[in-house]
Amino acid sequence: MASYSFLTTWIVDAPREAVWDAIYEIESWPEWWRGVRSVEKLEHGDDDGIGALYRHEWRSVIPYPVRFETRITRIERPTLIEGDADGELAGTGRWRFFDGGATAVTYEWNVHTTRPWMNLLAPVARPIFRWNHNVVMHQGGQGLADLLGARLLAVT
Repeated sequence: MASYSFLTTWIVDAPREAVWDAIYEIESWPEWWRGVRSVEKLEHGDDDGIGALYRHEWRSVIPYPVRFETRITRIERPTLIEGDADGELAGTGRWRFFDGGATAVTYEWNVHTTRPWMNLLAPVARPIFRWNHNVVMHQGGQGLADLLGARLLAVT
């Protein structure tokens, strides 16, 4: 299996609570994040959302939809959301929120591909998959800023 580790930071000129609320409401991502085609809540978690299970379908520049499920495993409001993914991508994703005037949001995505064709093509396609991920994340940062009526100050 091909493994990937991504770290993206968005700096959004908006209050941390507003940024947290937008990202915490996972089912609303398709409304503002261009690469997210659909999110369906399959199971409700506890009162904080821990244990909730979501089915995602993503599509961006590469004309292939990527599907996986994410179970929320940890929430520390308003600083952390973490979940485990399973499906065409499997691994762990972690959102962290930092307040300092503008809000810095980091997303760590440590996954491996499970589709045989993705694994077979990984030696050649890895740079394309990485570029595609970066495009999707930039779209997400801009979509979030637009949703909040804020400026996206940086994406790294």
